[in-house]
Amino acid sequence: MGPRPGRTKTAVDKVGLGKKRDVNARFTAMTSHYVFDPEFCNPAAGWEKGQVEKNVRDARRHAGGVLPARRMWQLMPAFPDLDALNAWLEERCKLLWAETAHGTLPGSIADVWAAEKPALMALPTMFDGFVEERKRVSPTCLINFDRTRYSVPASFANRPVSLRIYPERLVVVAEGHVICTHERIIDRSHRQPGRVIYDWRHYLAVVQRKPGALRNGAPFVEMPEPFRMLQAKILRQPGGDREMVDILSLVLHHDEQAVLCAVELALEAGVPTKTHVLNLLHRLLDGKLTDQPDVNPPAALTLSKEPEANVARYDGLRTTRGTRHAS
Repeated sequence: MGPRPGRTKTAVDKVGLGKKRDVNARFTAMTSHYVFDPEFCNPAAGWEKGQVEKNVRDARRHAGGVLPARRMWQLMPAFPDLDALNAWLEERCKLLWAETAHGTLPGSIADVWAAEKPALMALPTMFDGFVEERKRVSPTCLINFDRTRYSVPASFANRPVSLRIYPERLVVVAEGHVICTHERIIDRSHRQPGRVIYDWRHYLAVVQRKPGALRNGAPFVEMPEPFRMLQAKILRQPGGDREMVDILSLVLHHDEQAVLCAVELALEAGVPTKTHVLNLLHRLLDGKLTDQPDVNPPAALTLSKEPEANVARYDGLRTTRGTRHAS
């Protein structure tokens, strides 16, 4: 036996006459994965769902003599996220099963379930439930979904990609590989303009070709604070655009937290340069100390004659044995 959905949009694309339904591809894949056949009800025929409607009514009852666990939807607290709500709902259902008699077999629903569970077939791996759509990446490396635009790596601009839609996240797939993931933004308000969700790492290939785009590029406003502080200092120097791009590009080859740590150490030392950041990063990756004390040489290594910074001495090399060489 399988579930008896009515007209849920997550399973049915089109409702036909009677129990005829056009089932979507993902729901068909799920039924094959868990090996069950769906059985659909007639429209507007709630009595075909057995005790489902009555159980919902009983769970919502709030009358005298009703056990506390039965009042599932009464005095429900607020929850910070969907996972917390699901955990609370699961616990309340288990309490309700322990208090409700099975009706046909002796004992409660929880007792019958505990006796039946060892005879059930083991579940397969979790089904990867998502809705897939085809998208085309814009020239600005964005895809549009539900009035919100999400960034995609620049190498896929003007190319088709596959968007896998989950309840809490969006996964972009191209050429058989996952290229990026975004947290899904759900905003039902149409009074405000749609949002744009950037990932600054997706635009590193662009600024490598055009370093000047780093100054006013919208995606780079959301960089971590150490990168922004380094940018404010290094862009004041000649060629700072190129050096900052080279530093940001380090996250493509090394752990981002290690690069951030090297940048923070360079800022603390007051040497915000590409060379110093690279030196600190290599020390961190090699496991060497980055805060070694200054070395004081012993007296035996002190120079008896300090060198002089006199570049005029090289003028004497231009005249050898009375012959003056061209400058």
